[in-house]
Amino acid sequence: MPKQTFDFDLIVIGSGAGGSAAATLAARDGKKVAIVEAGTFGGTSPNFGDVPIKALLHAAQLYDEAKSGARFGIRSSALGYNYPSLQAWKDLAIKRTGAGGNRKYYENEGIATLQGTAHFLSPHEISVNRKQVSAERFLIATGADWLMPNIMGIDGDSIATPAKIISAMRPPKTLYIIGGGSTGVELAQLMAIFGTKAYVADVASRLLPSYDSEAGELLEKHLHATKGISVLTQTRTLSVEKENIAHRVTYSRGGHEHSLRVDDVLVTAGRTPHVDLGLENAGVEYSAKGIVVNDHLQTSAKHIYAAGDVLGRDSHTHTALLESRVAAHNLFSKHKVAPDYTGTPNVVFTHPGIASVGLTEDDCLRRDLQIKKAVAPLNIIARSNTSDFRDGFVKIVTDKKGVLLGATVMSPSAAELIHELALAVRYGLTAQQLAATPHAFLSWSEAVRVAASKLS
Repeated sequence: MPKQTFDFDLIVIGSGAGGSAAATLAARDGKKVAIVEAGTFGGTSPNFGDVPIKALLHAAQLYDEAKSGARFGIRSSALGYNYPSLQAWKDLAIKRTGAGGNRKYYENEGIATLQGTAHFLSPHEISVNRKQVSAERFLIATGADWLMPNIMGIDGDSIATPAKIISAMRPPKTLYIIGGGSTGVELAQLMAIFGTKAYVADVASRLLPSYDSEAGELLEKHLHATKGISVLTQTRTLSVEKENIAHRVTYSRGGHEHSLRVDDVLVTAGRTPHVDLGLENAGVEYSAKGIVVNDHLQTSAKHIYAAGDVLGRDSHTHTALLESRVAAHNLFSKHKVAPDYTGTPNVVFTHPGIASVGLTEDDCLRRDLQIKKAVAPLNIIARSNTSDFRDGFVKIVTDKKGVLLGATVMSPSAAELIHELALAVRYGLTAQQLAATPHAFLSWSEAVRVAASKLS
């Protein structure tokens, strides 16, 4: 039989972090590649997520630091801001990524671009806006969207998402945030800096429930003390009613019902993968929780792989990029490899920032592991004095032999500090090796050395 011919060697469905790297690598390797995007090219991260949120957070934290300059002898009482100008800065940051909304980026790489929703007609054929195209192989990287919780009165039209809240031309006066994870606390601090009275509600007993418990508890105190943010832990939101142009929120906490009136309600509690692609027509196993893959990111259909948030895992953009690169290799190679997630950092871009890698102390206790731990509060290092900042710490967890199992940093520049610890976790370094490494005096990283020295 003659070999079946296809329009493309590879069709990538989704142009975000999970798809873009694989499409680019395959095209540069001489493969005929197409990429399909239902929304904005580049996906969530550069358009509605990481890039715009962090651009606004940078401006907000700069403004907040300047406002507090009197203690350093800086006169800043008359400082102000122009919110439309802040939005213009955010839009510039998106534009400069090169990925945000940039269809031409893919076309310049020799990748055919198709705008529309992909739907599998058969294992090797999809339709996009009634156009049928085929490929020998597929990568599904359709991502996920914020899940609208099953709460009376919640709907996608009147309730804000992160994309909506960061695009508004002025911050709301009051904001109720459902979800105390990383996005929820970042946006709470961002809005509070610009004058919003923010409430953060979560069913968990603390903020950032997937991080070290001390970090979540200390961040709650810091946000309340410095920005007046009301943190409502162990709280179940019962209903949201439209009240003229505002909302009436009813919630249950400590066995009692409460209600409050806010301008906006923001949902950041959980994400739902985009799996409405006719996957059953391609023989791809999936559920509402995401697409099922093996260790090599291969679906139940051998020629179809999946990467990124569509897998239904709580991951970051850098994780999706890792998976995309691995998928690009496995799609065309007989020698399959598995993504190595060891040493992958988790980061919250509040101020102070929070970053973790490996196992937390709570993880180790749940696994009944025999560990050693040490904590270095920020206020014991010299940089804390010269920067006049004390709310934070470095915690290191090792096994009985002193090999790093995990670490948590709560500090300014936490996203940068964590990589030394990530390297240690990935390559099995000991606390003694960390402590013996010279750390620059008057850097925040001295807290890493101090914590490590307590275990060496």
